[in-house]
Amino acid sequence: MEVAAFTEYAKKIVSNCSRVIVGKEDVIEKILVCFICSGHLLLEDKPGTGKTMLLRAFARTVGGDCKRIQFTPDLLPSDLTGINFYNQKTGEFEFRPGPLFSHFVLADELNRATPRTQSALLEAMEERQITVDGVTTKLKEPFMVLATQNPLESFGTFPLPDAQMDRFFMRLSLGYMQREQELEVIARPSTRAVLDSLETLVTPEQTACLRSAYTEVKVSDDVKNYLMDLVEATRTRSSFAGGVSTRGAIALYKASQALAAVRGREYVIPEDIKELAPAVLCHRLTLGGGMNAEAAAHRMQQLLQSIPVPLETL
Repeated sequence: MEVAAFTEYAKKIVSNCSRVIVGKEDVIEKILVCFICSGHLLLEDKPGTGKTMLLRAFARTVGGDCKRIQFTPDLLPSDLTGINFYNQKTGEFEFRPGPLFSHFVLADELNRATPRTQSALLEAMEERQITVDGVTTKLKEPFMVLATQNPLESFGTFPLPDAQMDRFFMRLSLGYMQREQELEVIARPSTRAVLDSLETLVTPEQTACLRSAYTEVKVSDDVKNYLMDLVEATRTRSSFAGGVSTRGAIALYKASQALAAVRGREYVIPEDIKELAPAVLCHRLTLGGGMNAEAAAHRMQQLLQSIPVPLETL
């Protein structure tokens, strides 16, 4: 495995996306890790912080088809998957593909749609296929759902069920920019113009190579046991009503390998696990006692501080 290929790939994508969203290099790097691991991303924050713009910039930089879906309460599952319609000219039924038949799907304000429509994404996200009227069609690779959602306190939102939350590889939040960065953004001509000027900087061959090579990153037994200590703690301690699933443990393992490769290493260190755990695990926890996402993140930080980190044996 050539780690130089990973670092060069990451440098191109992070620098290009940073032209649109300033000062969020750490978030862009995690989105890249999610993409390399063939995962799906949930970006949660207040409206107007640049969520959709960032996801558009990432899709344009990596290349491939990109479709945006604005989720609303009246959206139907067939609006996502497509429908069979009767063609009067040919006298036969034809399938009209929906927006899910693309490389990148920008699901904007996902939690504004009803649970029935939200469930239309489950098969596509997990199986990389769509079934319409009993006919199953494979989706093309790479396939990635980049979803945004407003805080649940917002009016007219439907909380995502645990089964769907578990299928998102990561949940990230942009947050506000620093004062100097925001002054730079509000003074420039147009974010849309910057987005339109972005070019695709990597080839599909490079992407396919990296998505298969990151699994060669070595993970020592000590780091594996540290990861499992963290996962098991979410299941046994009373801070949470339900712990992390096996899918979540696998996601954290893969994410740590991809992050190590992006940062130029052929091995995972405990700091990779600690850095990624909030983004990969927090949204998979079942909350109790009226806990919200912010409280869950705080409990996760307490958990990370309480579990001993393996040290290198001299």
